[in-house]
Order: sequence, then structure tokens, then C-alpha cells
Amino acid sequence: MVKVNVLNGEVSDKEIKAYIANGRNKYPNKLIDAMDIELDGDFVNVKYYLKDIPFQRIRRITGYLVGTIDRFNDAKKSEVYDRVKHNV
Repeated sequence: MVKVNVLNGEVSDKEIKAYIANGRNKYPNKLIDAMDIELDGDFVNVKYYLKDIPFQRIRRITGYLVGTIDRFNDAKKSEVYDRVKHNV
């Protein structure tokens, strides 16, 4: 749910939905948390407040694609900790 703050007038629900759709098209890899709609005569200023879409990091560890090693047994965790990490 997007929090909408309208300043200096009133805006219809249809117009608010159009501004939200425009923001989603403009920022496809972000979530719109809130927006300010400021009416200034014939002009409208829209400010979007965005937050990142959460994601889980996946890596290859000892031949397995994993996000975390919390489900590894002790032997597999030992392999992870004994790995030689190379600097680039």
C-alpha cells in the first residue's frame, strides 16, 4: 500500500492510481513506499519515496548453490571455513 500525501488541493483516486502506475514504470526495480503530490496551479509535482526490493544472495559454495550455510552439516561447514580465499 502506497502512502499518498496531497498538498494544495484535491486529486481523484483515478489520478492517484495513474501517478502510482507512472512511478512503477519509472522505477521498475524499486518499491514505492510513499509519494507526495503537490498541486501548483496548472502544474503537478510528484515526489516518490522508494525502497529497495529485498533479495537473497545466492553463491556457489563447495559445489552447491546456496544463500546461507545454516542447513549445512558440520563436515560441509568445515569445508567452507577451510577454503582458501584468493584476493584479486
